[in-house]
Amino acid sequence: MDYLSLEGGARLQGSINISGAKNSALPLIALTLLAKNQARLKNLPDVVDIETFFKLLKMLGCAVQKDKHSAEVNVSSLNSTKATYDIVRKMRASILVLGPLLGRFGHCAVSLPGGCAIGARPVDLHIKSLEKMGAKIRIEGGYIVAEAEKGLKGTTINFDKITVTGTENILMAAAMAKGRTIIRNAAKEPEVVQLCEVLQQSNIEISGIGSDTIEIYGTDREGLNLPDRIEVIPDRIEAGTYLCAGAITNSQITLHSLNPSHLGSVIAKLEEIGFKLTYNQDSITLYPASSRNPFMLSTAEYPGFPTDMQAQFMALATQCEGSSIIEERLFENRFMHVSELQRMGANINLRGNTATIYGPTTLIGADVMATDLRASSALVLAGLVAIGNTAVHRIYHLDRGYEGLEEKLIRLGAQIMRKQE
Repeated sequence: MDYLSLEGGARLQGSINISGAKNSALPLIALTLLAKNQARLKNLPDVVDIETFFKLLKMLGCAVQKDKHSAEVNVSSLNSTKATYDIVRKMRASILVLGPLLGRFGHCAVSLPGGCAIGARPVDLHIKSLEKMGAKIRIEGGYIVAEAEKGLKGTTINFDKITVTGTENILMAAAMAKGRTIIRNAAKEPEVVQLCEVLQQSNIEISGIGSDTIEIYGTDREGLNLPDRIEVIPDRIEAGTYLCAGAITNSQITLHSLNPSHLGSVIAKLEEIGFKLTYNQDSITLYPASSRNPFMLSTAEYPGFPTDMQAQFMALATQCEGSSIIEERLFENRFMHVSELQRMGANINLRGNTATIYGPTTLIGADVMATDLRASSALVLAGLVAIGNTAVHRIYHLDRGYEGLEEKLIRLGAQIMRKQE
């Protein structure tokens, strides 16, 4: 099994390119299940989750031709609508095939999902919404078995809470439904916006893109002509993680191939801490701070502060001058990195869903264990400033969502190496 070995203390400098967004690529791959034409995807990140999703499409019978950052998908050879446990257990996003399979083919069986153990992410919102659209759904042998023999019907969906994958699933199901569907309390993340825009480019009538109320008219199970080329948006969480790498080492770095407008809350928090950032249409430069102020943040749905950046900012807080407070409002079990940071000497007090981080603290290299995707990156960030060697184990979590993390950090001057144990 691979692990990362870091020698802390190096100042970073230079520039890197940001990869395509995993969380946008996955629903777009699921969207290809609705295509009449051969679908072409560009700027795919070269990460494990993308490979896993394409394996799922192949298991369904789809023809997939893929290289490192692009793929062509042909659904005409699809011969199954069962997403098996063996694939789905590896990645919660596999639930995204539920809406398109049911919407287009009228039946499917999708294993209940697995993935990062960061707390309950129930699929009941997906199921209730599809039932309201006329589906008959039962849980049988660990599978969501769904049927809609006469197709789905447009209706009004009111989500009890904001759900990104729920919004995406219902958008794709609604594109195949008969009539109008209104989704209220919809997620507004850039990844949801891109899915809406691609649906619109596929001649689906859709309004309210980027708002919490989306109206969409379905085709009554007629397949879509997707755009000739679908280019995945840049990964805002990857960009935020590297900004934190520059911030925790108090370095000047430049990131290219990103969209600064997707990083508003992250940029604002870094500026509050004391960093100067300059940016143009597709790049950001972060400059060292004369002092790093403590901060408060609460995670929230977009455009609020992303839960996927909480762990990275906790690592950064260990180097800020004073007491920082982080409140996790979205997932009840997303502080598993706290104990590992404490192993490195971090002074963190955890009470319920609120962590208080006292800094600045001298971190000491240690053997630490990754528990989920974003916690893994926080431990890498801590290792960049720790005295001595840090070994981050179970980095298969990192490989699910970060393309070439150690190569990019080496390009910035970090002393990091992938090893086997």
